Amino acid sequence: MVSPAVLKEAAKRFPWLANVTLYGCLFAGGDLAHQLIAQREHIDWKHTRNVAIVAITFQGNFNYFWLRALERRFPGKSAGMVFRKLLLDQSFASPLATSVFYTGVSFLEGKEDIFEDWREKFFNTWRFLNFALMPLHLRTAFMGCCAFLWAAFLCFSRQNGDGTATVARTKTSSKSDPPAEDKAALMTPDSLKGYRII
Repeated sequence: MVSPAVLKEAAKRFPWLANVTLYGCLFAGGDLAHQLIAQREHIDWKHTRNVAIVAITFQGNFNYFWLRALERRFPGKSAGMVFRKLLLDQSFASPLATSVFYTGVSFLEGKEDIFEDWREKFFNTWRFLNFALMPLHLRTAFMGCCAFLWAAFLCFSRQNGDGTATVARTKTSSKSDPPAEDKAALMTPDSLKGYRII
């Protein structure tokens, strides 16, 4: 196993290669984790490959250069600088990166309408801790770790739900009895089809 010190040194000596590779692996790992959590009978390696291609060719590279450009334009960790970076990141980078994920994976899957998933399930990400706490040479790798979690959610919602955390929470807790307030939410007309009401 590679020690954290070795990874940190690699990120300093070869920042682009280390960050983009790690980002791509973590993003694809998020898809794989989603499939394992969803307890699929077989792993869809083509989907994981497609997620990895999008993550390495666009997501990792975009984040690497975007985060450096933001730091050059708004250096430092003061509240004002972090707010500016966060505002630009959430208003420009997050929508772009999420759009490329949905359309890129749909394109690689050969879907006729590559914008369908994007239109139905668009969702924003969070990056505040990255700007406030991470040194510049680790920001892309940190985003890769966030991307691991985000990719697991995106892949789950893209394949199994409507793009909301509620669906993910319902799916992961389906083996246990949901709390009373969730039971009412689960009792929609569609979920009651086939049941007789007495």
